[in-house]
Amino acid sequence: MSPRKPNMESSIYLGNDGWWHGRVTMGVKDDGSPDRRHRRAKTEPEVRRKVRDLESLRDKGRAPKAGRKPTVAKWMETYLTDIASLKLKPRSLDDYWSKTRNDIVPGVGEHRLDKLAPEHLERMYRAMLDAGHAPSHVLKVHRILSRALKIAHRRRIIGENVATLVDPPTVDETEANPFTTEQAKAFLEAAAKRPTFMRWVVGVGMGFRQGETLGLRWPYVDFEGELFHPQWQLQRLTWRHGCSDLHACGERLHRFEPCPPNCPTHRGYKRGCPKPCTKACTKHASTCPERKEGGLVFTRPKTKKSRSEVPIPPPFIPHLREHKERQEEMRTAAGEEWQEHKAVFTRPDGRPIDPRADWEEFKELLEEAGIDDRRLYDGSRHTAGTILNELGVDMPTIMEILRHTQISQTRRYVKGRSHLTKDAMRRMGDTFMPRAEPASETTTETTASKAARARHRRRVR
Repeated sequence: MSPRKPNMESSIYLGNDGWWHGRVTMGVKDDGSPDRRHRRAKTEPEVRRKVRDLESLRDKGRAPKAGRKPTVAKWMETYLTDIASLKLKPRSLDDYWSKTRNDIVPGVGEHRLDKLAPEHLERMYRAMLDAGHAPSHVLKVHRILSRALKIAHRRRIIGENVATLVDPPTVDETEANPFTTEQAKAFLEAAAKRPTFMRWVVGVGMGFRQGETLGLRWPYVDFEGELFHPQWQLQRLTWRHGCSDLHACGERLHRFEPCPPNCPTHRGYKRGCPKPCTKACTKHASTCPERKEGGLVFTRPKTKKSRSEVPIPPPFIPHLREHKERQEEMRTAAGEEWQEHKAVFTRPDGRPIDPRADWEEFKELLEEAGIDDRRLYDGSRHTAGTILNELGVDMPTIMEILRHTQISQTRRYVKGRSHLTKDAMRRMGDTFMPRAEPASETTTETTASKAARARHRRRVR
């Protein structure tokens, strides 16, 4: 009879099935029973290598927990429902869910976490790029998946975060295309014909984000101190089911077959026909009788810096007061149909302006002002930062006005103008190679020149 092995010592033996087996004691499970892991291989050296690797993880405290590992799809659901939802803002959480449903789950969702390899991610990214997705979209998917795997690794569900072994696509930073001073004036001249004139003055002249501008409320406007307190922003959030049976709730809207070519139902959709529903589809929350947490919602800005007070330019104050008086007239005309939200910029019935309608109005104003197409961000935040720079305002002050947390972010927002660059290089050239001064029409008479003229006259005589 062989002696009993010491505690925590592994055993290796040749089984009746012809395979070499290794048993490694890892410790104790959550229920108090021994945690014994099994490894097998065709040869003894191979099984010994596997046993040593597992023992090394155990001794370093990095061994994954016992039990069957969840699939990527199951873990992403757990991560977004129980972990990320406690930290992320609602709009960011919606974006995480969208990319998980549309990209991560179809790409690698059926793989077990401990079996996921870098090659699986690389093939998924390659397929996404071939399908026409932008590199920036693929990079966002990579970051979401990497964050979820990082949490799984921290909790010892897996031994390694394979996303750190993959190089995501390189993304070229989108170049800013702000208005010139002349274009900004032309844009505001076109906007002056509309009731939303002050909305565009605040966006272009003060660099407010779209959500911050539409989310401004009168209690946070200080006329005496000439200050805006951007404590809220307006966002459109995705509706969520409030019922218990999510699949049955949207049963009449489920569509499991793709649309036929030249589909008449979705002809006006800018993004084409929607994708077919999955077998266990839980979408269509917007039609749920008990829907919640969706629609146009006032939310807090993401960072504390974004809520910093901003001085209102004194010339804006009279126009802002006139805007408030016109809104009072609108409230009186609407009567009982007025919906009070205390918003600075509203529709005729008092409701906040829809961000989509605001974006469409921006495009219309571009066309009316004769300005080429560009992003809304270029026409507001980038424009304000660039014009402030042209006026000689230093970067730290621009950073405070735009409420950035890092000055490097402000530098990305400010675009240098060619005429400023030429002027700077002209001054540099004058420093090293001063230009010759043009000859003057009048000269000063000196003693030497008088003597020379006298000698010349004598020679002539």
